[in-house]
Amino acid sequence: MMRVRLAEAIILREDGRAKQDPAILEEARTLLLDLAAAYPDDAEVNFQTAVALDNSGLEIEAIPFYVRALELGLSESDLERALLGLGSTYRCLGYYNQAEETLRRGVKEFPQNRAIQVHLAIALYNTQGYKEAIEILLTNLMETTSDEKLQYFKRGIVYYSQHLDETKK
Repeated sequence: MMRVRLAEAIILREDGRAKQDPAILEEARTLLLDLAAAYPDDAEVNFQTAVALDNSGLEIEAIPFYVRALELGLSESDLERALLGLGSTYRCLGYYNQAEETLRRGVKEFPQNRAIQVHLAIALYNTQGYKEAIEILLTNLMETTSDEKLQYFKRGIVYYSQHLDETKK
């Protein structure tokens, strides 16, 4: 029964997010908060509750649910999303060091996830890690762009992304 209610809540949350409909998001959030109260030791319930709160602009309330879900242990795909969600939420709220730490863990565990990398770059900007932030952003840009003008200069951009302070003086 709990898994059925959880699946319904996830569908509602996704629908509410896609439509940016506060009423649907509130319905999903209410259902998930009820599930979290009834099943406080279920990692997926905690994670989905965190996402629903985050999607509703209630970032500060989402943090304890993300943290609890991570403590309880998540499936690989939920772990990936939880690290990104928690890291970006910390950054949004100005908890820059926690954001950097969480997003670094995300990059370490999911090195192929460019969204986590870009959010880490944003957090690094906030912690004055400008050089590393630019390197991450330029690397991601050059690995994903099909822009002909950028591709023409790819070798130089890739080189300087890792040698930002180097000059030919």
